[in-house]
Amino acid sequence: MTELTLVQAVNRGLRVALSSDPDVLILGEDVGVNGGVFRATEGLQKEFGPDRVIDTPLSETGIVGTAIGMALYGLKPVAEIQFMDFIYPAFDQIVSELAKMRYRSGGQYPCHVVVRTPYGGGIRGGLYHSQSTEAYFAHTAGLKVVIPSNPADAKGLLLTAIHDEDPVIFLEPKRIYRSVTGEVADGDYRVPFGKATVVIEGTDVSLFAYGAMVPPTVEAAQTLLSEGISAEVVDLRTLVPLDEKAILASVEKTGRAVVVHEAARFCGFGGELSAILAEKAFYSLKAPITRVTGYDTPFPYALENSYLPNPARIAHAARTAARTQ
Repeated sequence: MTELTLVQAVNRGLRVALSSDPDVLILGEDVGVNGGVFRATEGLQKEFGPDRVIDTPLSETGIVGTAIGMALYGLKPVAEIQFMDFIYPAFDQIVSELAKMRYRSGGQYPCHVVVRTPYGGGIRGGLYHSQSTEAYFAHTAGLKVVIPSNPADAKGLLLTAIHDEDPVIFLEPKRIYRSVTGEVADGDYRVPFGKATVVIEGTDVSLFAYGAMVPPTVEAAQTLLSEGISAEVVDLRTLVPLDEKAILASVEKTGRAVVVHEAARFCGFGGELSAILAEKAFYSLKAPITRVTGYDTPFPYALENSYLPNPARIAHAARTAARTQ
């Protein structure tokens, strides 16, 4: 076991994949010589060479399109998009080609592609470097959407993604790239998709979060505990596939649900969670389902900390739900 930051865990995961499978390669802007804008691929080109860690032109559609072509010939490319905000030129390649290749070929071409990209706010990036639009991709059949919240999951989920037969959108919470550390197992290990984890067990209210929103949600739960409110924190880990069983089990126990994400509220992923709970756990609910989210505006620069859900906002929503009879 080694103590790592989240971005170091991503680097270790990529190193393990490159070492163990000659079909794995990395491509993207500045991933080679510079080691990526956040240094997630630092040292990998030097170790594995420019034919396997490939610096590309500044063309997101070219990066993803090339990765699709590589995958159709049996390779396992990991394409990096520098910021999620820049993924949209490749949207047609992802939604119209990558997501549909396995289906349209009757399973003949599984199209092993992982698209890695840092998402979310919290680094003073302003409206063009802070977006959280995971719902776009969760809405697209054929894609898996993965968002780790800690170093151990980052490495294990990434290795699972690289060897999965379906294309995976792997979103990395850049806000906590270096602020969250944890012990990470050495070597190759896999964290399964579709398995949420209960970070804190509780009995009064369920708090659902993922990615960079897990730490403030945990902090809110700790505040609530000091007030006599037992909050359960569930880290979804993967949005697609979603662990419905864990979500329903938690709400059946607590009777109350608060969904936390930093994406805008309207049509955010919290809407899907709320619908699932309303459809399948209605008779367990003792209070309305509450969402704590970003706002329906472009991501602000000066008011970044007001936009992002924080422990106080999360605790207030959970406190209100817990006290509703």
